[in-house]
Amino acid sequence: MTETTAPAAPLTAEERYARFHSRREEAVVQPRGFLALVNTQWIDSAQPVWGVPGTWAPRPDGEPGLLLTATAADGIRVNGELVDGEALLSPKNSATPSDISFDDHTTGTIIAGHDGASFALRVWDSQAEAIENFGGIDAFPYDPAWVVRGTFTPNPEGTTAGFAHIKDEGESREMVIPGEITFEHDGTEYSILAFKEGRALQLVFADATSGDSTYSVGRFLFTAPNPDGTITLDFNTAVLPPCAFSYNFNCPMPPKQNRFPFPVEAGEKNVLAKDGSLLH
Repeated sequence: MTETTAPAAPLTAEERYARFHSRREEAVVQPRGFLALVNTQWIDSAQPVWGVPGTWAPRPDGEPGLLLTATAADGIRVNGELVDGEALLSPKNSATPSDISFDDHTTGTIIAGHDGASFALRVWDSQAEAIENFGGIDAFPYDPAWVVRGTFTPNPEGTTAGFAHIKDEGESREMVIPGEITFEHDGTEYSILAFKEGRALQLVFADATSGDSTYSVGRFLFTAPNPDGTITLDFNTAVLPPCAFSYNFNCPMPPKQNRFPFPVEAGEKNVLAKDGSLLH
């Protein structure tokens, strides 16, 4: 007689939330997790980059990316090959991005600016001080009351809105807004902006907890419209932006209509050091 194993019971909402939180804490300490980013340096002329060897410059052939000049003694490898002379590097968003290695725990990637014409070197260190000091991500307990149902109304194709970023000195970037999101809280209707991020929508918001019990700049929430025209905003899955983990990220800031006057006591709160204090 063949024994069969009963299927595992589906996870409860609280168990799914606990798994989500655990995976978040695992992700940020990976070799290219948020805590590993130790430098982002924009390159507009031949120059050194803090913390790593070599000379870095814009590509002379006009193609996207950077030019690296280094000697074999610098020990820099690009796509596994030791650089001794010059190497043309392609950015992360290209068909063949360059993989840069400085040593057994320090790597690099090239990123493009929002204008598509400027490029930066990002340096990642899997032994970064922030990883060594990381104690966890403080978060609110799961609360089903913060699973909010709203409506999604598609915008005309090409609709955009300006989003300011922390390091852009007041300038805004036009982001594609696929539709209008509305939801109700305590009898008041709110209309909010979320821009396209891959297949999802990214909501950047602040609320009455920002700068008090949660990270001052705000938080992110990722969601997608349902086929019936509704949209679910599960604020329990609100996450801290990358800039909460490393000053070397440049994060979007919440637009005016995404600054809620009420406290959203759900989701992630702050990044903590091992002693329980704020990591930075």
